[in-house]
Amino acid sequence: MSLTDQLLAAFSLYGLPVLFATSLVSAVGVPLPGSFVLIAAGAFSEQGQMSLWLVIGLGLIGAVLGDQLGYLLGRWGGRGLAIRLATWLHMRQRLDSIEASTEKWGGPGVFLSRWLIPQAGPPLNLVCGMISFPYLRFLVWDVAGELTWVLIYTVAGIVFSENVQSLLTLLGSLGWAAVGLLAAALFGWQLWRLWRKSSRQSKP
Repeated sequence: MSLTDQLLAAFSLYGLPVLFATSLVSAVGVPLPGSFVLIAAGAFSEQGQMSLWLVIGLGLIGAVLGDQLGYLLGRWGGRGLAIRLATWLHMRQRLDSIEASTEKWGGPGVFLSRWLIPQAGPPLNLVCGMISFPYLRFLVWDVAGELTWVLIYTVAGIVFSENVQSLLTLLGSLGWAAVGLLAAALFGWQLWRLWRKSSRQSKP
């Protein structure tokens, strides 16, 4: 049984605490498939087994807390601790390139790393702390990005609640950037459907 299968099995048994813990730990940099758990949570909420608001709230809080931990470790420990942590989490090779990208892109880079390129998120958190990126700016862009991440994958789970296992298999075979783009497209499609439905209902 793969790690993803084990995590999804744990989620089916223990529910929302597993969602919160996975979101937090994956944001710190431990390689757990938090996006897959969010998809499963969205499917469970659509089937009436979980509260949608709790899914969104706990997923968001866990991810944001994990990001803040990474930022604070980089801020307090400086470059030396950031390098040691990145090496331990097998992210050392990305640290220098992400530092240059962070100085170039700033807040929008933080936002995009939350949902489009999630593997860049944990080292970016360390880098933002290490270079003393303004904390309030980091927090605002981080919350916006993590909320986007939570909504995209939760909506994907809702839309494909009847075929969630097939969706997880498909996403597992794609690269992370492709996963983010596909999930964003699914999210946009669902928003467009809701807009069309509300437009038809508002017509006399």
